Amino acid sequence: MGGPGGMMSQERKLVDEFDADKSGKLEATERSAAREKIKKDRESGGGRQGPGGRRRGPPMGEGGEGEAPKAGRKLSPTDIPHYPQAELYDPGILRTLFLEFENADWEAELADFYKSDVEVPAKLTVDGKVVGEIGVHFRGASSFFTVGPGQKRSLNLSVDAFDKKLRLHGYRTLNLLNGHSDPSFLHTVLYSQIARKYLPAPKANFVRVVINGECWGLYANAQQFNKDLVKEGFGSGEGARWKVRGSPGGRSGLEYTGDDLAEYKRRYQIKSADEDQSWQALVKLCKTLNETPVDELEAALKPMLDIEGVLRFLALDIALINGDGYWTRASDYSLILDAKGVFHVIPHDMNEALQGGGGPGMGRGGRGGQGGGAGGPPGGGAAPEGNPRPAGEGAPPAPPAPGGQGGAPGGPGGRPGGGPGGGGIELDPLSGLDDTSKPLRSRLLKVPALRKRYLELVREIARDHLDWKNLGPMVAAFRKVAEPELELDTRKLTPFETFQRVTAEELPKEEPAGQGRRPAMTLRSFAERRRAYLLAHPEIKKLD
Repeated sequence: MGGPGGMMSQERKLVDEFDADKSGKLEATERSAAREKIKKDRESGGGRQGPGGRRRGPPMGEGGEGEAPKAGRKLSPTDIPHYPQAELYDPGILRTLFLEFENADWEAELADFYKSDVEVPAKLTVDGKVVGEIGVHFRGASSFFTVGPGQKRSLNLSVDAFDKKLRLHGYRTLNLLNGHSDPSFLHTVLYSQIARKYLPAPKANFVRVVINGECWGLYANAQQFNKDLVKEGFGSGEGARWKVRGSPGGRSGLEYTGDDLAEYKRRYQIKSADEDQSWQALVKLCKTLNETPVDELEAALKPMLDIEGVLRFLALDIALINGDGYWTRASDYSLILDAKGVFHVIPHDMNEALQGGGGPGMGRGGRGGQGGGAGGPPGGGAAPEGNPRPAGEGAPPAPPAPGGQGGAPGGPGGRPGGGPGGGGIELDPLSGLDDTSKPLRSRLLKVPALRKRYLELVREIARDHLDWKNLGPMVAAFRKVAEPELELDTRKLTPFETFQRVTAEELPKEEPAGQGRRPAMTLRSFAERRRAYLLAHPEIKKLD
């Protein structure tokens, strides 16, 4: 998720300056010197406020109070089950990753080197076997800046940072997510499971992390967007890859801004070789997408864009209400140019999906921002969770007129500059059709055949994957893995009772009293109310 600095924040280069022995890795003394430099810059006003950036304090619980972090239990590799033969992303197991840092103040060190090119070394042990020395850094934006010291922050593990041949079950990089903005802790794994039925989306499961002998609890383990993922999904790792970073201002939705490559390099982060021909292919795609007459658009795009894959991406994005998605931010997705010269789009950030808005100002999803807040009725009042509209029971909320701007009022996609609008239950699947900053929606969905196919996909996702008969067992399976660990987790960002409530099998009888913040919607309420709304949408009903 985007945050302070947004997509324009630059990585600070420190390795070349402090790598005295030119090994490519900063040893303890070299890192100490680099940290002194950071400290002096900070004191003189030349750096960020505070180690690693300005913090806004710990996240707040549903009652307005965050949990104070406490030391976790001690664990060693002999204390836990081992799964040496299981795949890394097996959803049914909870593997434990043991990290051993040189310094006792490893957390402050990681914070000091946040948004830099420094990998802090640590010994990784998994399944009772030492994998080797790897590189570690804090990752994320809001999931870092809004989390205070001592609480769980998201981690990136570079298994091959210092040994290019080193792998963990075949993988070279791990993204460990802290559950920020996800009281269920299940959004990433659920979205991944559903999305992978349609696209080569990143895999995800859970892991337990132990640091210097102390358990830091449960993390979602999301597959890194790299050459390996592309090869798994598309048969070859050749081609080009771009990560479209989170930005509250959006504007990375494949608009055509002319032929100057510098403008595209500012908006899109290339993760493969930085070659002009790759950028020129991207510019050609943007120009074709934005300037081709609608009646010629499908034919013009077919040789260069996986149109069916894009429609699947868009349908998942809005049917499951990805709060960090393309529909609202025009960012937070991954772009692939395969070896045959065809572009593909897959999801990147999945933790803020499957919820109907979560706080003041969030969750308006009707036309022009006039829909109900957080899945509530038109007019902005929140419908109490004790009065859900499950599929087949009573009338679903009346859909807004199609074609409106989803999200909160104020600009394309919901907020000034295209920022996230939260996405209430009544988010129109045809929102944003006049939003030129998101041409994958506003241009493709003007083609009648493509709009029809997109709506068929939205209907299928709602009918099949938001049906609690299908989604409920998936939730229960992941809850079975996560629940015992979350109960013991002393660093989690939301109370265990909240996790139990939002992942419960039963629909709630009433919404708990909130103090300053609307309680999170349960997964079952979201699924049944969103399903009912979408299947009653007039444009989807016309498909029958």
